[in-house]
Amino acid sequence: MRRDAFRVPRHPSSVGLARLRVCRHLAVCGHETGSEAADAALLVVSELVTNAVRHGPVLEREVEIAVTALHDGSCLVEVRDESTTVPHVRTANDGQGEQEESGRGLSLVGALAEAWGVARHRDGRGKTVWALLPSPAPPRATHSEVCALSHADIGTAVR
Repeated sequence: MRRDAFRVPRHPSSVGLARLRVCRHLAVCGHETGSEAADAALLVVSELVTNAVRHGPVLEREVEIAVTALHDGSCLVEVRDESTTVPHVRTANDGQGEQEESGRGLSLVGALAEAWGVARHRDGRGKTVWALLPSPAPPRATHSEVCALSHADIGTAVR
């Protein structure tokens, strides 16, 4: 298990900075840049940090991000801010519906994550939104690999 926790300023430009830092951490932990698992983690980080930046308290200066690469290949992403407002998944029926330009981030997080949630802090100062991303699926054999294995097994069985 490898964990990296860091803070970024509560500013829109920090979203890219958080993605870069998480990308580097995941690469060190064996998640190849551009892999499905790494891309999912970066998208979740983008969405959660964007929410913290856009909806956090005006006086809040920083957002804390933590990413933990677990032994089984799964990844835990956590974003802490000082807001006590619990985020909720919006649907097309909320607001202006399909014409809304924002508000779909948690739907993406829910689609990519094995589980996600919100933990309020005991001291009453904020919350942590977390998402557990599943380990990457094992590589699937190609059709030609399956055929080659089948022919090898048949040849062995006939002898």
